[in-house]
Amino acid sequence: MTEPRPFADVPNQLYIGGKWCDASDTSTFDVLDPATGEVLATVASGSEEDARRAVDAADEAGRDWAATPPRARAEILRRAFELMTSRIDEFTELIVRENGKSWADAAGEVKYAAEFFRWYSEEAVRVAGHLQTSPQGDKRILTLQQPIGTAVLVTPWNFPAAMATRKIAPALAAGCPVVLKPASDTPLTALAVAQVLTDAGVPAGVVNVLPARRSGAVVKAMLAHPATRKLSFTGSTEVGRALLRDAAEQILSVSMELGGNAPFLVFDDADLETAVAGAVVAKMRNGGQSCIAANRFYVQSGIYDEFADRLTKALSELSLGSGLDRSVEVGAMINAAAVEETTGLVAQSVEAGATVTTGGEAAAGPGAFYPPTVITGIDGDNPILEHEIFGPVAPLVRFDTEAQALDLANATQLGLASYVFTADLARALRVSEALEAGMVGVNRGFISDPTAPFGGVKHSGLGREGGSEGIHEFMETKYVAIDW
Repeated sequence: MTEPRPFADVPNQLYIGGKWCDASDTSTFDVLDPATGEVLATVASGSEEDARRAVDAADEAGRDWAATPPRARAEILRRAFELMTSRIDEFTELIVRENGKSWADAAGEVKYAAEFFRWYSEEAVRVAGHLQTSPQGDKRILTLQQPIGTAVLVTPWNFPAAMATRKIAPALAAGCPVVLKPASDTPLTALAVAQVLTDAGVPAGVVNVLPARRSGAVVKAMLAHPATRKLSFTGSTEVGRALLRDAAEQILSVSMELGGNAPFLVFDDADLETAVAGAVVAKMRNGGQSCIAANRFYVQSGIYDEFADRLTKALSELSLGSGLDRSVEVGAMINAAAVEETTGLVAQSVEAGATVTTGGEAAAGPGAFYPPTVITGIDGDNPILEHEIFGPVAPLVRFDTEAQALDLANATQLGLASYVFTADLARALRVSEALEAGMVGVNRGFISDPTAPFGGVKHSGLGREGGSEGIHEFMETKYVAIDW
């Protein structure tokens, strides 16, 4: 195991207008290592005054950035990709320490995060308008794509690098300056990303990062600023609702990736080895602390028992511990409160008649550890099915028919991701179309891809990130009527 060391080289201040600075009221907060509970670093905590100052800096830098040639913006993003890739071990260790992930999960996140810089370096030069003749023939219709303006970005703790780059990269590619408010559990990774962008040549003020413990007040101050034109938020549906109300006051463009309650459907004809391997990936990536993690496992009666046995064996064999030990497969949860919530959900399900086949009890401290857990005998009324578990717990439900599976899967107001395992291509496509979700994985448990549109339906969000769609979230369409 790697010996702990201080992170003296990781920034711990606010980043505003191209300068590292303390909070205006000198407030700070501690960042804890979830695997030990010890203080990892002390970080400046921004105030409402700092929030307004950050938006001012972005607004001042935004005009020149919007006028910067797309190729120049693209080259900066490409350099950011190369720099982040060259620092993969540094970023991996930082994420392990402040987030608690396993080393493999953290390294995978860094590669994924860097890819957004590369993808949008390519998309920056491919934004196109169009020209057409009006049906009456009396004018030409010209449409232009222009940057929307200053964007406020609010990211969660579970993917501190990737959620930052997935928003920053398309915004910069489009020509928009940004103010990033990272989660207070994991601000160090976001500050390290800001350093990469600075080293890559992003002009002062184009990227600003504002850690803050007083998240609600700080974000509210940024949304109320008259220069703010865009909000991009990833987090819970509850917080998303509150931010929508704040954004409505200023008629802001809003993109939101909110909560999930992903169903994982396994039909009788599925290849069991593939289905179990997919289940382990879909459930255990980042210890289940992912918005697209498989949350409800619906397994057809003919293979239910064998699937339950195989999944129980697979999860029981996963090693649990600090991600600094690179052989560990499941790291810590984000904090003690997360462990307590997971413990409560499992206890509720058992009280309702379910059976734990592996795991089910929090690991002894220190650290916020909960073991991979499988719960069988879940019926449709079990309370665990109504919650986004956000932990390493897999509840299994038996179903008989395709229609029943779809009814169960769609019985939620959340519609982010779904998974389908079957050997029947016609069924796979039919079920994929019928599932009320923004994304569907067919015979695979990993669906995140920078080149694909990421987002949900119903209460799981608005808009899309990633893919060619992502850059358009930061652009406005202008129509010009011309008679020549």
